[in-house]
Amino acid sequence: MAKNTTGVKKPTFKKTMKEVARFKGVYLIMLPAIIWYILFSYVPMAGLSLAFKSYKAKLGIWGSPFTGFSHFEKLFQDPRFIDSVIRTLKINGGRLILTFPCAIILALLLNELRVGRLKKVLQVTFTFPHFLSWVIIASIITNVLSFDGIVNSAIDLLGGEYVNFIGNAKLFVPLVYITEVWKGAGWSSIIYMAAIAGIDQEQFEAADIDGASRWDKVWRITLPSILPTIIIMFILAAGNVMTKGFDQIFNMNNAAVQKVSQTLDMYIYNVTFNAKKTDFGYSTAISMFRSVVNLIFLIAANTITKKLGGNGLMGGND
Repeated sequence: MAKNTTGVKKPTFKKTMKEVARFKGVYLIMLPAIIWYILFSYVPMAGLSLAFKSYKAKLGIWGSPFTGFSHFEKLFQDPRFIDSVIRTLKINGGRLILTFPCAIILALLLNELRVGRLKKVLQVTFTFPHFLSWVIIASIITNVLSFDGIVNSAIDLLGGEYVNFIGNAKLFVPLVYITEVWKGAGWSSIIYMAAIAGIDQEQFEAADIDGASRWDKVWRITLPSILPTIIIMFILAAGNVMTKGFDQIFNMNNAAVQKVSQTLDMYIYNVTFNAKKTDFGYSTAISMFRSVVNLIFLIAANTITKKLGGNGLMGGND
């Protein structure tokens, strides 16, 4: 068995196969998932070759003529593309700062509840919106905030003036964040609640003996204990910066807020389905750019957390 410079033995192919045979039951259970990923995640990657071709339906993907990097050159010369990238980074960067911590805070608050029945009711209440589609959520928002909706009706009864919530470009992004928290915070908090449930209760008992307050226990025991889970979730969220929220923005979009709602995914949708002449090669080039940027953010977030002493996605901090 070969050794590296640190003296640690490197596993050989023969040794690896023995380990696979030893745990063959586990690998058999994993096999359907592996096959699924190969068929639906890796095989379709061959279609990325369209980013370097001028797609002709009659010729198919492989028969279409090769155009090199012409799509990418066109891409970076389009001001609408640049604007959509900047807007996506602003909106989804704001999600990481403003909406990501909400699930953590909600999990901590629910954990501090001492009335079991109330806790269960609140968990169901906060989780339920996750199971509603963005089509339904957008319809609810429209009915509540439109000119003849509940909010404006209440404002009118109080003698105030109608507020254009739906068509106000300044309110669009705040509404995106508010609806994101409403729909997703309860569901995401389940992960943190599970992490909290795994904390050794002896730590809290020792803290009670030392006279620690509930805030001290949250700050010095609960949060540090679930920090690895928070880091993993943050890394995954960072790797989804360029693709987060298409369904939400698509359904909440309207003509009055188009200037602030045209994210990168909306740009891809428009150049693919609303253009006079669809160029699938160009659309694929945009999607490829989006995926590469997501990968860069994922690697950067993973590297930074390791430098700060975290374990990263794959474990280990070296």
